[in-house]
Amino acid sequence: MAELPHLINDLAYILISAGIVTLIFKKLKQPLVLGYIVAGFVVSPHMPITASVVDMESIHLWADIGVMFLLFSLGLDFSFKKILKMGASPVISTITIIFFMSLLGVMIGQLFGWGKMDCIFLGGMLAMSSTTIIYKAFDDLGLRQQQFAGLVMSVLILEDILAIVMMVMLSAIASGNNPDSGEMLGSILKIGFFLVLWLVVGIFAIPQFLRKVRSLITPEVLLVVSLGLCCAMAVFSTKVGFSSAFGAFIMGSILAETIEAERIEKLVEPVKNLFGAIFFVSVGMLVDPKILVEYAWPILALVMTIIIGQSVFGSFAFMLGGESLKSAMRCGFSMAQIGEFSFIIASLGLSLGVISDFLYPVVVAVSVITTFLTPYMIRLATPAYNSLERRLPNKLIKLLNHLSMSHPNSKEQSKWKKLLTQMTINTVVYSILSTAMITVMFTFFLPIMHRILPGQELRWYGNAITGILTIILIAPFLRAMVMKKNRSEEWKALWAESNVNHLPLLFTIFVRAVIAVNFIFYICHRLSRFSSAVMITIGIIVVILIVVSRSIKQHSILLERLFILNLRSRDIEAQVHGKKRPLYEGKLLDRDVHIAVFDIPMDTMWMGSTLKQLNLGKKYGIHITSILRANHRLNIPDGDYIIFPGDKLEVIGSDEQLAKFRVAVESEVIGDDLHLEDREMKLRQMIIGVDSPFIGKNLIESGIRDVYSCMVVGLEEGKENLSHVSPLRKFQEGDILWIVGEEEALQALLNA
Repeated sequence: MAELPHLINDLAYILISAGIVTLIFKKLKQPLVLGYIVAGFVVSPHMPITASVVDMESIHLWADIGVMFLLFSLGLDFSFKKILKMGASPVISTITIIFFMSLLGVMIGQLFGWGKMDCIFLGGMLAMSSTTIIYKAFDDLGLRQQQFAGLVMSVLILEDILAIVMMVMLSAIASGNNPDSGEMLGSILKIGFFLVLWLVVGIFAIPQFLRKVRSLITPEVLLVVSLGLCCAMAVFSTKVGFSSAFGAFIMGSILAETIEAERIEKLVEPVKNLFGAIFFVSVGMLVDPKILVEYAWPILALVMTIIIGQSVFGSFAFMLGGESLKSAMRCGFSMAQIGEFSFIIASLGLSLGVISDFLYPVVVAVSVITTFLTPYMIRLATPAYNSLERRLPNKLIKLLNHLSMSHPNSKEQSKWKKLLTQMTINTVVYSILSTAMITVMFTFFLPIMHRILPGQELRWYGNAITGILTIILIAPFLRAMVMKKNRSEEWKALWAESNVNHLPLLFTIFVRAVIAVNFIFYICHRLSRFSSAVMITIGIIVVILIVVSRSIKQHSILLERLFILNLRSRDIEAQVHGKKRPLYEGKLLDRDVHIAVFDIPMDTMWMGSTLKQLNLGKKYGIHITSILRANHRLNIPDGDYIIFPGDKLEVIGSDEQLAKFRVAVESEVIGDDLHLEDREMKLRQMIIGVDSPFIGKNLIESGIRDVYSCMVVGLEEGKENLSHVSPLRKFQEGDILWIVGEEEALQALLNA
């Protein structure tokens, strides 16, 4: 028999060990992530007593896949829309935490006399809390849906994004360049460019694709498609210089805006759990007892720095972001560990040859210890706050909580600020889309045209065809860039307020038109030899034609509406299924009219009645807009719709009308049966005697069911089984019938 590969043996050993240890931890009511780390420590090559894993390289590869799927699940559960709704708060908290924790890392390194680059890289490592570990800890502790957990995940996602910028900055420092150079600025712009591009294109294309194939998708197909999209984005992310885990998170965020998000999350969960377990076991396998002994004091100092630093400065950072002291402490205490990005930064330092060899295993040991302590730190936050509240003066507690009053989202924006912000966002987004389209056309389509039309003379035709097609493709983006928001409420209000506003408003159109002309100029410059004046003239003419074209206007509006529909598809699905109130509810509130959803009880007296028969509108003055039944929504029901138990009625009315309707829904029920004991069904034998009134009558004429509320089960004819009684068979003397009914009804029948 062929020998099994080492990977299979190692995998079996890892999963069996993880299973045994996690069962013990489950019995002890401890988080499973700790059990995985302990299992990894047990099976690691550093443990001579137990059998060790052989193929470490393959295990680490599987662990990387685990990180990818964990962040994919994180993206499904926490989309970018939630971060954007939080405003500047997560940004303030993230920058504050990174600044203070980096500073602490540099100071601790200097205290131990480590080299300059060791200290700088150590600061970067301590600034990065682990998204994967905290997400898993929240999941294990059942805290993932709480508000403070959402705030923490927002900051962690921003940390992961800034970690990429930090790695570029550290590389620049290591090479002796100025960290404020154009390389770092280019990295920031690159991240922003691809983030916007991926999210906009992804939210436009992927929900549309899933909508088209919805009738063909089974759970198996949906799992394969979603994981395929996850891996594809991970590959694309690495191609442009980011991590695979970052790409997986982006794809999760895109799929989070689709109707299928919850189904995908449930389908992916077993896969995530399997590979996630391997990842956490692999983290435990990195612990070397020799390093723990040799660098015990630095490790202990770094652990205490992270725990105390994140608890203090993390809480302070969240308070600056607008959170109350209690919420800020829960957030800060949750982030007291380092994880996967710290390993990546340490690996970068080793690959550049600028940090000492001991620093990587030390950071791994610190990560494992702080990971082990993470669930306990999360649980410790509330008792720590209660203890602090008892010891601090009430005035100081109120002062600290008052920081939340300065939340940046609470300030009302001026019309100018709101209008310019919207215009800037639109211009940036459409510029990125236009740039991406031009890049795709010049990179892929133009070489094809040159192969089809070879030679210097025909080459010009290839350039012309490419240029015309490129302009046609980006025309809807350029039109939206120039014209969008020119008829918005803010624009109209500013135009009507004062004549002074007219020139600045027209200037905003001019600036955006110049940007659009520059795109046309760039295309002409790349594909032709015209003079600059001619190319500028062509650009102006093309932009004017784009703006006045009805066809391009329709395409631009259609694309935008489709994008917004995709972006809102999950919210629409929630509204259809009654999980979320419709958007028009806000307009009704000004008129003291509200929307409410009422559950029809299972024992309602309305069951089987039509809306016309119930006449609810005239009785209570309300309007029934929709009936939610199972997974279907029946909008604007007419009078012939029948009410069934378990229906949900979406109703519009005033507070008084809705209150009366609620009373009717809850009171007009059949109620409990006060004679429940009398409803017991019994089986009796009835013999047709000589004086029985049923002789010569068939089953229908006898009235056994209609008059006496009993049922004939069968006729006894001396056979093993009872014989079926035909409805037309006439009863005869001596027939033995078996009857089912309530005791009182049976007695009445037998005494007949």
